[in-house]
Amino acid sequence: MSQFWRSRGFKMMENPGYCTGSFEGLHHPSDDDDDDMVDIAGATLDFSSSDDVPPLSSGGYEEYSSSRVAGMNGDGPTKLVDPLEDTVPGLGTYEDFNTIDWVREKSKDRDRHREITKKSRQSTVALLHSISDAFSGWLLMLLVGLMAGSLAGGIDIAAHWLTDMKDGICLSGFWFNHEHCCWTSTETTFQERDRCPQWQSWGELITGTSQGAFAYIMGYLMYIFWALLFSFLAVILVRAFAPYACGSGIPEIKTILSGFIIRGYLGKWTLIIKTITLVLAVSSGLSLGKEGPLVHVACCCANILCHLFTKYRKNEAKRREVLSAAAAVGVSVAFGAPIGGVLFSLEEVSYYFPLKTLWRSFFAALVAAFTLRSINPFGNSRLVLFYVEFHAPWHLVELAPFILLGIFGGLWGALFIKANIAWCRRRKSTRLGHYPVIEVLVVAALTALVAYPNSYTRMSGAELISELFNDCSLLDSSQLCGYQQPANTSGTAAGNTLGDRPAGEGLYTALWQLALALIFKMMVTVITFGMKVPSGLFIPSMAVGAIAGRLLGVGMEQLAYYNHDWFIFKGWCSPGADCITPGLYAMVGAAACLGGVTRMTVSLVVIMFELTGGLEYIVPLMAATMTSKWVADAFGREGIYEAHIRLNGYPFLEPKEEFEHSSLAVDVMRPRRSDPALAVLTQEGMTVGEVEALVENTHYSGFPVVVSQESQRLVGFVLRRDLLISIDNARKRQEGVVTASQVVFTEHAPPQDPDGPPLLRLRGIMDLSPFTVTDHTPMDITVDIFRKLGLRQCLVTHNGRLLGIITKKDILKHMAQIANRDPDSILFN
Repeated sequence: MSQFWRSRGFKMMENPGYCTGSFEGLHHPSDDDDDDMVDIAGATLDFSSSDDVPPLSSGGYEEYSSSRVAGMNGDGPTKLVDPLEDTVPGLGTYEDFNTIDWVREKSKDRDRHREITKKSRQSTVALLHSISDAFSGWLLMLLVGLMAGSLAGGIDIAAHWLTDMKDGICLSGFWFNHEHCCWTSTETTFQERDRCPQWQSWGELITGTSQGAFAYIMGYLMYIFWALLFSFLAVILVRAFAPYACGSGIPEIKTILSGFIIRGYLGKWTLIIKTITLVLAVSSGLSLGKEGPLVHVACCCANILCHLFTKYRKNEAKRREVLSAAAAVGVSVAFGAPIGGVLFSLEEVSYYFPLKTLWRSFFAALVAAFTLRSINPFGNSRLVLFYVEFHAPWHLVELAPFILLGIFGGLWGALFIKANIAWCRRRKSTRLGHYPVIEVLVVAALTALVAYPNSYTRMSGAELISELFNDCSLLDSSQLCGYQQPANTSGTAAGNTLGDRPAGEGLYTALWQLALALIFKMMVTVITFGMKVPSGLFIPSMAVGAIAGRLLGVGMEQLAYYNHDWFIFKGWCSPGADCITPGLYAMVGAAACLGGVTRMTVSLVVIMFELTGGLEYIVPLMAATMTSKWVADAFGREGIYEAHIRLNGYPFLEPKEEFEHSSLAVDVMRPRRSDPALAVLTQEGMTVGEVEALVENTHYSGFPVVVSQESQRLVGFVLRRDLLISIDNARKRQEGVVTASQVVFTEHAPPQDPDGPPLLRLRGIMDLSPFTVTDHTPMDITVDIFRKLGLRQCLVTHNGRLLGIITKKDILKHMAQIANRDPDSILFN
């Protein structure tokens, strides 16, 4: 087994094209995995390399086995080993790249809980243990919130500092970013509040002056140099230490939460490298965000902390409840939106989300948001850089441009998904995927080269969104607020806000720059998302929508200013009044584009509401978000994450997808008419040698147990891994077990030859109640059973006789065939 993993699984460190979205080399094309597991016949099980799922300790196993063997070599009678009575190390665990058995895991947890409750009535110590067991989930949520909030604060501070380092350096301390450097300066002016003697641009530092072509060129070159250095460090660290750290992580998190196991994806090395490289990737100026990867970081924190609690360490289903809460924590610290984070986990990523998980998600998101607020990474007492508050009301007439922004968001979302998937497929199928470092460096160089001349593409995505969301006031010196000043400013001003004004030269320049920035962002985001560096999609998508919204908002503002006597403006927009808020249009556009790409609805509206703190803007956000989803769904029902799940061939049954074909279970099950007979075990009559030969000659994940080969009456189901571990364990622990020993799955041992080898009883590892359907069960019902119960496989019977088996992979292949897709693309492509 260890040779198998060395030859296949752990070549990923040497494979430059390997990443979260590319599992070439991990699986042989002929190996069926999800329920036809990796071929482990005749091999020694070795899982010591995993840091995601607690490994089987080989040392402890040998010590345990040797002590049992020593005890059985005495003068007393040989004890017959039964897995039902004796706990065998490794039973009930899963191979890498396999689906967990939700039903078995939940049953194990119920049995454990009953045992604890029963013992709690017998002694005070057991009662205290019961209380600590009930409290452990809340304690774990507290730790996850604290750890994720602290990491998010560190990432925000480091990314802000390195982003500013591309432009210049603080002479009073290189560890200060631009804003902190000028905080204590007494030499700043109102017009140039971001300029102070302590902060010098690279051009000024090298040439001695901030003016002139030479200083500009030196600043340009240093900007490109830092962008290339940061992107190079990010891709090299990912490639060398944690290939799973690249990408967004949300498609893989969705797949893991559905029950799939990807060992190491949520491990400690992935957490460390993702945290470091996320800072570098964001600081390099690439068109990506940190919000999606923060969900991955939070889930890594949760998975590592789960190892501290036995209840979660030993139960995969319970662990996935914690990971669902961690996804909420990730969005909570990304946007400062705890409630939106909980709804995001419920709507977008979670597969199983009971009410208890809802409460704990809320608590963990609250703790994480409080931790991030305590760190105050942006120095504005807010959890995000682009927090904004609007005060002007909106009018019913404005619903039309809001819906127009929704249409734009839907069109952009559908276009982006198709273009990005086509580019990623090209990356996977051509030599482009073999050179991830060169690809990242080329894209980073092009991005920096084009972005520097335009101030709106040079700034970070979060700063750009903050600028676009901003509502112009008397104190603003931004180009976007470059309006012509009216003669009676004091008369038209209301507090710190101004009424609608005619656009000035500065605003026209800003609009041209924004139009160019929109085209640039739309093109470069397509090729950036999916590269071998941590890359989120929330910020780039919101930036595209915010630019489009601001352009439309300024257009509406000018239309209202020059045509306030039109019937659509009459009665609510008088001359000099503050009728239109361009920043609100930017916010609505950001929500529309993000909704079009991800197909989020409820959670997105709540996140945007928490960002602005304004209840009155929920209706515009709802209208734009719903419109963008409808428009995008007209071109394809998949969001970007579902599209990447399908591209990578993950075994994920999408809960939102309807099964509309009229096929029956007998049409999908295996074996087909032309296939060899179904490989089964009989409840008695087979020897250890025959069982081992069957396992060695097949690559299935489990075997049905029948009464006999003639009757084919179903008795139960045995997993391949449990079978191998039990036989290997019995050879070490039970004296006399040889190849000729009979294997029995019956409750009572059959008569045996006194001179023959002892029986090997394996009834304890058999599932006595496997899920079955009849051969005439409609496939839409079968698919619902798989989705709602999280099944790995389901047996097909006719009048009690076993006919075949349906696995999750069979269903996915069948659905791919119906959709005219390649069925062999399922797991992994």
